[in-house]
Amino acid sequence: MGFLGCSTSAPPLVHFAPKTAQIPLQTVNPQEKASESLRNLVQEKCQSLFTPFEPTWWMNNGHIQTTYSVFADISQVDSVWYRRQLLQLVDGGTLGLDFAPIDDYALSDDTPIVVMLHGLTGGSYEPYIKSVLTHVIKPVEKGGLGYRAVVPHSRGCGGVAITSPKFYSAGGTDDFRQALIYISHRYPRAVLLGLAFSLGSNIMTRYIAQEGEKSRLSSVCALANPWDLAANSDILSGTLIGRNIYNNALGTNLMNVAKQHHTALMADPRLPIADALKPLMSVSQMTLTNFDQVFLSQVGGPPPLWPYAHVNEYYKAMSSHELVGDITIPYLAINSADDPVVQYVPMHGAGNGYAVMVLTSGGGHLGWFNDSSGKERWSTKPVLEWLALMSKEVKCKTGSERGHRVVLGEDGFLRNEGGDDELGCKEVGEVELINGNAGVEGLRKGL
Repeated sequence: MGFLGCSTSAPPLVHFAPKTAQIPLQTVNPQEKASESLRNLVQEKCQSLFTPFEPTWWMNNGHIQTTYSVFADISQVDSVWYRRQLLQLVDGGTLGLDFAPIDDYALSDDTPIVVMLHGLTGGSYEPYIKSVLTHVIKPVEKGGLGYRAVVPHSRGCGGVAITSPKFYSAGGTDDFRQALIYISHRYPRAVLLGLAFSLGSNIMTRYIAQEGEKSRLSSVCALANPWDLAANSDILSGTLIGRNIYNNALGTNLMNVAKQHHTALMADPRLPIADALKPLMSVSQMTLTNFDQVFLSQVGGPPPLWPYAHVNEYYKAMSSHELVGDITIPYLAINSADDPVVQYVPMHGAGNGYAVMVLTSGGGHLGWFNDSSGKERWSTKPVLEWLALMSKEVKCKTGSERGHRVVLGEDGFLRNEGGDDELGCKEVGEVELINGNAGVEGLRKGL
């Protein structure tokens, strides 16, 4: 179902299942049991979800909202620095986890942690991430939540080196799964709350659906999820502006990430990934659909799933729209009706009582700018209300309690007990300070 042409002054469409899940609540007496329906909790505690998105007067359509978030220099807004911990994976790859605040010594080890996933080629420097993260980590006495936050990066993103001949895919969850093993091991008494943007929303949604009751995240908020990758790719490719502007910008950004790390990806010329990347080294521009067809659908993961015969088979395997019914934790999805990148939104939420599906009348792709300065976003307040509800009102288990037991192998890698021996991580290198107000040369932000 597509939702285009809605009035920007209309209130958001908020869809609940006919019968929403009963959510356990925190109580003063540990022996006391209390619960409330997710619908009632959201209606009472997340009231900004029901307020109209009223755009900045000069950004009154989705194209302007989207292009502004990509081209505007708002990198210094919501200034933040991170502590970066690198993780070595069993396959030789490297993940970068950016933690904030850097001066968290006064925070207890049971302080909730918001785990954030960036979009297609982004990182912790993205303004759409910082617009929420700075409020998450701001002390309570200054009006914030006073929590920790961490941004795991896809391989090669955010300035993290690729150290093995493996790239990331549109829906692969193993790298995120390994990042959560480390986070829950390092902070075993902390509740983990998920927040994701664009492609990160697709990955995080797939993770919690795959893990079910073993999900280390206690709740998730997903912004601008692309859902059905094939349907949205077809719609995007079917218009002149979609094909030549958005599809091209997304594909060129992704191709540039791969090209920046070509040395590692092509280290062994006998591997299929080297063959797939070699002809792209002289290409200056490419649509996302074409890049996925010639590269990711072929070498985005290991056999037997890869390679896919056609890009749409890859999209079907990597999408999240058919997995919403498997989610077993509170889940909030927010999309925009005039998002030029994501025009197919499954508002029914598969009838899952844990899912709340929201569609604003405007906001573009990860825009939602609603003040004259072009700095404030409508989306920030409802996300913070949701995070506060889940951490302060809902009775949540910690990431360690929810997930598989973590074991330390003789080789020094942390793994899920009884899990795949090929999945595991360990700290590597020294902790670095990362300027969250910079970026990565050659890549556009906001994607």
